[in-house]
Amino acid sequence: MTPPPRPAAVRAARRRDRRVYARSHPLLFALLAATRRRPVTRIGGTLLVHGSDPYRHALTRIPLDRTAAGTTAGAARELSAGAVLFDQDGTGHRDTRRAVADRLGAVGVERLRPVWQEVLRRRLAPLAAGRAVDLVPVAREAAGATVRALLDAGADPLHIADAAVRTAAAAVRDHLPGPRLPGTTHRAAEPAAQLHTLLARGRTGTADRDRPQHPLTPGEAEETGLRAMLAVAAVTTTVAALPRAAAWCADAALWDQAADDRLRPALAQELLRVIAPSPLLPRVAAADADLGGCPVRAGDRLILVARHAARAHSAPPNALSPAPPAVAHLVFGAGAHTCPGARLARAQLEDLLAALAPHRPTVVRARADRTSALPAWRSLTVRATPPPGQDR
Repeated sequence: MTPPPRPAAVRAARRRDRRVYARSHPLLFALLAATRRRPVTRIGGTLLVHGSDPYRHALTRIPLDRTAAGTTAGAARELSAGAVLFDQDGTGHRDTRRAVADRLGAVGVERLRPVWQEVLRRRLAPLAAGRAVDLVPVAREAAGATVRALLDAGADPLHIADAAVRTAAAAVRDHLPGPRLPGTTHRAAEPAAQLHTLLARGRTGTADRDRPQHPLTPGEAEETGLRAMLAVAAVTTTVAALPRAAAWCADAALWDQAADDRLRPALAQELLRVIAPSPLLPRVAAADADLGGCPVRAGDRLILVARHAARAHSAPPNALSPAPPAVAHLVFGAGAHTCPGARLARAQLEDLLAALAPHRPTVVRARADRTSALPAWRSLTVRATPPPGQDR
């Protein structure tokens, strides 16, 4: 019988995971922690939304300004040419999201699955020989290879992943409350342009990624903008999620659950709920409304705290007693704003857990990434646990 997580192990796992928040955006997350007991808190023109119901209400019932500066959409408009996934209104937005969802549906994910499974088999093989493995480069290559296959691009997976991570990191200040640093757009333009070139269909391969290209037509620019945003979202969330989930399993002694074929899907869902790869959703209200008894004015900034709405801070991951789906799925948004990559994220994490579980790895080194767009490890090195009686 698979035992439940031990409280002391859960506390150790939570302490380690807090480091990715404390090192990347310490003041912001200190503020969020201080206000999390109230479902909605107003600070000037910003509403911090922590409660599950207000969070869902904000995404499904309040009109949102998709072009406002300081939101995902605003950053998308600046970093991409033409309409993109997060920056469209009406039927265009719905049609684009539907097309993306089709690519990332059950059939699409199964088509992509061998791509990242090959990366996991190859990059994790040293564990069987007793050697240490840094899971961050593994996650980067798996993410880059998946994006390349998803978008039918010709560039090297690691080049795609590097450009996507740098693009997101350069633009992160547009997503967070507080003053915007000078030069943000300029610093983001270079990696964004490189990512566009890497993903332009039929234009770029590994060898010619730095060659000058002919200007894109308006139609090509619009398609490439969408492809770039898909790449940024897929790569950054994968690189943030997979190593953090592995660290939770190692520290909280969850490898028995990971090794159980029946429990593994629930464990993957629970880990995604708790690590909340995209912990904040910055939005701007487009009309007056009411949110949890707090008046909302058009133009107010809404900081939707996904990790608190999904109770990541109070309920540790446990496949034996998972959170209700209506709560767990909030880390992927709600209603029309549900992330179309949720199925892909769960499948990738399930396969990572299946690949790591036989080795029962422990964390030997961990360094938080102070510059990443999402709370993440810069390196997370693990080593297999020797069988009883064997000392490596």
